[in-house]
Amino acid sequence: MVRGHDISDRLIGWYTAVRRDLPWRETTDPYRIWLSEVILQQTRVAQGLDYYLRFVERFPDVQALARADEDEVLKLWQGLGYYSRARNLHTAAREVAERYGGRFPERYEEVRALRGVGDYTAAAICSIAYGQPRATVDGNVYRVLGRLFAIDEPIDTAQGRKLYAGLAQELLDGERPGLHNQAVMEFGALLCVPRKPDCDGCPVGDLCQARRLGRPESYPVRQGHVAPRTRYFHYLFLRCDGRTLLVRRGSGDIWHGLYEFPLIETEQACGFEAVAGGELFRQRMAGVAFTPAGSLVMPPHQLSHQTIRATFHELLVDRLPDWPGATVIGEEQLGDYAVARLTDRYLERRLGGA
Repeated sequence: MVRGHDISDRLIGWYTAVRRDLPWRETTDPYRIWLSEVILQQTRVAQGLDYYLRFVERFPDVQALARADEDEVLKLWQGLGYYSRARNLHTAAREVAERYGGRFPERYEEVRALRGVGDYTAAAICSIAYGQPRATVDGNVYRVLGRLFAIDEPIDTAQGRKLYAGLAQELLDGERPGLHNQAVMEFGALLCVPRKPDCDGCPVGDLCQARRLGRPESYPVRQGHVAPRTRYFHYLFLRCDGRTLLVRRGSGDIWHGLYEFPLIETEQACGFEAVAGGELFRQRMAGVAFTPAGSLVMPPHQLSHQTIRATFHELLVDRLPDWPGATVIGEEQLGDYAVARLTDRYLERRLGGA
């Protein structure tokens, strides 16, 4: 079995010839490399590029990000999802400002200790920005290595993760670690894709054990996954003389720190009459006269382990209720608050066409 520099040299040669022209590949600034890595977690490059450019324009260095208000960071992040990434990014920037005087740390252990920075991100920053021999291991790397060596150990076990991490480090070109890591990740993103990989155009196809077996899509192996649960959200767009209510979500659930309309969650799908007849609605809306002005059922909103089935109910009220944690705002201010993509899509449909 061929390993080491033969594989690395081929992938680096391929990468140098065909790599995508992306701004974070033209810099060794650890802040910008870190920013790109955080944005691209759970996000396609085509979508993440615009966010990266907006963040760099608004926060050109880690000090600027550290000084920002969290609401501004979340608003700029709006639409990317997985908002804990934005909060961790902001917190880590403040850690850099406070602990290191605004200068991004160089030691792997210090980078790894920053809020929200895992093994993969720390390895990417240290290898690309500082030339340290740290191999990155992410979904693309799992797929590439799993197929090259037809590894039967599941990637979602402790033993599997240890095996892949050791193999990735073994294959790393210690003299060009940043280039090697970027080449493997690009290869996984463009050629060695999850479905219908381009085996004919593969620069290491003659070395690939999964291709030899005729079943590249069988790798990497997974032990199992958790089936997503379905939740039923009913949002109340309460309108009173150009004013409405927004509630900021707390910790311990999805979309922490984002704003939304008052919410009633039900155990199963139901219409507005069932919601209005429920105890929580009667309690929160006690003494408030309302007129239903329409309901909009949104398409299912898929998260990593949850499916949200949401309906937005527009109600004209004679006064705004004392909803716990709610903030009274003018309807023209709705665009100033960071909301989940689900709410943003509703506003695009409802207010965009109003």
